[in-house]
Amino acid sequence: MAQEHLIVFDTTLRDGEQSPGASMTREEKVRIARQLEKMRVDVIEAGFPAASNGDFEAVRAVAEAIRESTVAGLCRASEKDIARALEAIKPAQSGRIHTFIATSPIHMEKKLRMTPDEVIAAARNAVRFARNGIDNVEFSCEDAGRSELDFLCRIIEAVIKEGAGTINIPDTVGYNVPEQFAERIRLLRERIPNADKVVWSVHCHNDLGLAVANSLAAVMAGARQVECTINGLGERAGNAALEEVVMAVRTRQDIFPCDTRIDTTQIVAASKMVSGITGFPVQPNKAIVGANAFAHESGIHQDGVLKHRETYEIMRAEDVGWNANKLVLGKHSGRTAFKARLKELGMEVDSEQVLNAAFARFKELADKKHEIFDEDIHALMSEDVTTPEHEHYRLVSSRFHSETGETPQASVTLSVGNAEHHAEATGSGPVDAAFKAIESIVRSGADLLLYSVNAITTGTDAQGEVTVRLSKAGRIVNGQGADTDIVVASVRAYINAMNKLSSEPQRLSPQGDV
Repeated sequence: MAQEHLIVFDTTLRDGEQSPGASMTREEKVRIARQLEKMRVDVIEAGFPAASNGDFEAVRAVAEAIRESTVAGLCRASEKDIARALEAIKPAQSGRIHTFIATSPIHMEKKLRMTPDEVIAAARNAVRFARNGIDNVEFSCEDAGRSELDFLCRIIEAVIKEGAGTINIPDTVGYNVPEQFAERIRLLRERIPNADKVVWSVHCHNDLGLAVANSLAAVMAGARQVECTINGLGERAGNAALEEVVMAVRTRQDIFPCDTRIDTTQIVAASKMVSGITGFPVQPNKAIVGANAFAHESGIHQDGVLKHRETYEIMRAEDVGWNANKLVLGKHSGRTAFKARLKELGMEVDSEQVLNAAFARFKELADKKHEIFDEDIHALMSEDVTTPEHEHYRLVSSRFHSETGETPQASVTLSVGNAEHHAEATGSGPVDAAFKAIESIVRSGADLLLYSVNAITTGTDAQGEVTVRLSKAGRIVNGQGADTDIVVASVRAYINAMNKLSSEPQRLSPQGDV
């Protein structure tokens, strides 16, 4: 009997982006999409085209760039949303419309203010309209985890008749537990006519820490598509983590009757890319992609692993992309070798200007650091590596002074447009002083929500990667900066965030939640 295929539907670019501060530019979405394609993800949900012009353009750019994966656009059960999504995914080699409507009593009454019959009519019309434009249509019952079983049967039967090929059962608020959720999938598949003619999908949120467990329980109950995100990124507590779902199924082939087509050696690269772009660091003890995922501190464990790896390791680190590769390039290396290594790491650069700017940063780093690791390159590219003419704010020079018993001071010169501005400030530390100096120039009035520092590699010459999260007028942006000097990295991160705040916002309305 042939093994069944478990479809991996990645929604990092849509649901993952709904994490506060995780908004991505069009170029960043395309970079991540290309890495997902390289990882052989089946379906990439690129965004919600009707949410804003920026989201529409980002989805369209992903649709133009991707050839091996299906590109999906999310839309509410409205003809206007669906028409917009169809236009956005039009360039895709393989496209999908993903439409949804809420089905739980509380959502229908309090949010939609629609009767159950009106909800069914809207769902049928949405699927019918979508099928007129594309063959591949997915329908989601928002808050299915708290919906009444009889009503779910009615609405799903109706949309299957209209031509929906994938039926998604989301645990939108992370309320379910594995046994209960699996039973729901089993009952729906048993009770609904033509249930065997569609792919059953699940989309689980992690509010109770059960997103992966619920997803896997659903797979055992017959679901053959799992919607997930890299690093479990997503609003509130996040979504089911792609890497955990994929490796659980791959490692336990003795109990799962299916497997994915994912190239697991690309998992760590995808994790690092998403972490760098969004500014959400991966906790060290995170399964699969955490820095300690394959580390052994206990003497008993170390002894066992040295004698036979499988005594304490159920999978190989290299199978998910962990390796000791380092970029054996120095300050005398050329652009061709640098560009080739970027491509190996899944970071292809289309623009010569961006490549030149990245190469200049690489040369600068090579002068400071003896060994440059892949992680250093990921950090370098996670910043907005743009040419000076595309930056509104640019660091010209900086000087910091910190001495025991003395008040720390910072002196910063920024290029703002065509003019240079200089400021000095004191603070509780050199970073605080530097931020105050920058703020006295830019006068943004933004609130600092997060300041985070992570060491990229080991050693005293390691780069520090700094994430700064700023909020202004309801808009939240992340800035990243990396340098062997933590204060300089902090300044770069703050300026990176300021450049994002000064640009046009790409999201003008909230995205839908499935």
